[in-house]
Amino acid sequence: MTNPEFFEALRLLGKEKGIKLDALYDGIQRAIVTAVRGDYNNKDVVFCEILPETKEMKVYVRKQVVSEIIDPDTDMLPEEAEHHKPGAMPGDIIEIELDTKEVSRIAAEKGKHVLRQGIREAEHGRLREEFQSREQEIVTVKVQKVEPNGDLIVEIGKVTEILPMAEQVPGEQFNPGDLIKVYVVDIRGLDRRYPHATLSRAHPGLVKRLFELEVPEVKEGLVEVKAVSREAGSRSKVAVWCKDPDVDPVGACIGSRGSRIERIVDLLGGEKIDVIKYSEDVAEFVAAALAPAEVLHVRVVDNDEHICHITVPENKLSLAIGNKGQNARLAAKLTTWKIDIKSDTQASAPEMIVIDYEDD
Repeated sequence: MTNPEFFEALRLLGKEKGIKLDALYDGIQRAIVTAVRGDYNNKDVVFCEILPETKEMKVYVRKQVVSEIIDPDTDMLPEEAEHHKPGAMPGDIIEIELDTKEVSRIAAEKGKHVLRQGIREAEHGRLREEFQSREQEIVTVKVQKVEPNGDLIVEIGKVTEILPMAEQVPGEQFNPGDLIKVYVVDIRGLDRRYPHATLSRAHPGLVKRLFELEVPEVKEGLVEVKAVSREAGSRSKVAVWCKDPDVDPVGACIGSRGSRIERIVDLLGGEKIDVIKYSEDVAEFVAAALAPAEVLHVRVVDNDEHICHITVPENKLSLAIGNKGQNARLAAKLTTWKIDIKSDTQASAPEMIVIDYEDD
């Protein structure tokens, strides 16, 4: 069946909906098969082919030639099959193309449903593809509604998702219509019609992706973000590294007069960020992670258990530990080492302040 108007209508529809034509054709095919199959008691004998090159659509029924009909929906006798394939014998498969009148009749009865179903199928396919490409990336969403429990209903593309209160940054407040950046932690249900995204503004991945967006050297791969530890809304520590010894990875991330890091801090609502240089040398890396505190000595106690002892000046002990232990805790998370910290005047004392990188 040739129908140039049908194909032109699909082209315009695909453009309007932002759906690839192949996906739209596939959705329409499945929907037509579903509709026509109803005339054959929903047996799996109906097939549809859309041929955009020749502006043709072929809908046909596939039946098996048998010597005795058991199921008229799937079987046909040799004498009937002779009209479609001369010399047909039992066991042969015959494809019977439905004529224009038959397809038109079905289309007239179920056309609107078929079209709507086809569009939905195509949109679902596009959403699955689009969602999969956004996993572990930053997307901009629009706040649609603020729930009484603090959860946000947001628009991501043409669907709505939930940004749970637990995945928001403490202290941030949003209103309907606000545009915010969120991190797509993962995608669930890609094998279903409606995939769902787990969104977060508190995930460390958001900080890493912001560095990739705002620092050209990170985006180009010259500087690598090795690790991020974060207490959302308060402070983050970011370890960066560059294989080129002539490039300062920390300076590249901070930018001239702090311009780059200030932009990232603004996007995170004022969250403080410590950028430190990554090192494969444990002592060097742990000492850097405890910045801004000065470290006098790092002694690796157990490589397997990742335990090290840190000595700092007496007057820097509180700075190394940080408010409520935050600085040491973030350093431990960043390096994945358990930190036993003491001042130089406590060197002979048996008691130590132990910071475990697994602590919350």
